[in-house]
Amino acid sequence: MSSGDRRVCLLTGAGGTLGDAFCQAYYRDYDIVAVCRTRTPAVPSQLEWYVDPLVPDAVLPENDSRVFVVRSDLTQPGEVDRVVDLALARFGRVDLLVNNAAHVRLHPRGIVDGDAALDDFDPHFLLNVAVPLRLSARLAQRSWLHAGSENRARNRNIVNVSSISGSEVYPGQTLYSASKAALDQLTRNLAAEFTEFGVRVNAIAPTTFPVLVPTERVARAIVELDSGQVSGGVYGVGVEPDRKDGSSLRLADAEP
Repeated sequence: MSSGDRRVCLLTGAGGTLGDAFCQAYYRDYDIVAVCRTRTPAVPSQLEWYVDPLVPDAVLPENDSRVFVVRSDLTQPGEVDRVVDLALARFGRVDLLVNNAAHVRLHPRGIVDGDAALDDFDPHFLLNVAVPLRLSARLAQRSWLHAGSENRARNRNIVNVSSISGSEVYPGQTLYSASKAALDQLTRNLAAEFTEFGVRVNAIAPTTFPVLVPTERVARAIVELDSGQVSGGVYGVGVEPDRKDGSSLRLADAEP
């Protein structure tokens, strides 16, 4: 079960740049189910146990705030269901779902350069759109659908990690951009459906990180949405100077 009253976060893509940064920054604040295919986040997890060699019986905080690592290729049949079942069995609930895992392959010569782009269509839309849809649906069906009062009391929500590429045109990113645009629209539609049982849905659309915006700022944007009350928005991160109120977020489809 969850440790104390910490929020339970189910995070995909936990071994990537953003997933690892989120785990490192917030593993003491959340009980994190860190879903990764190969690399694991560089934080304490159930895969190891920390011992002070000078005081072997001492209680160490790292062991109290361990991330629960789940290895999974979410594009394979049955894996979404397995991950949701493991998360609920381990912690009893999920308060925040972060759909962060993504497939990206650029095609600098365009989509007509042989069949490379055509062959990459399914991988992009499977991981970037279908997996977030399946995770959201399964989690709702197995935990949230008939728990409206509890959902609202715990401010449960989904944050989809999109990209500024979903609303802008960049050379070589046709498939990636199209999949992120689809994720943006999926976010808005899920928000409209899930409001019935009190679960919010938003997306962040960061510019390139860590090159143009610090990864830590993108991770912080997820937490800002988790602690807020908005729903149905796609929020740019790093697309303008920091706001005076300290927020990392700006509606991606709002006027400058």
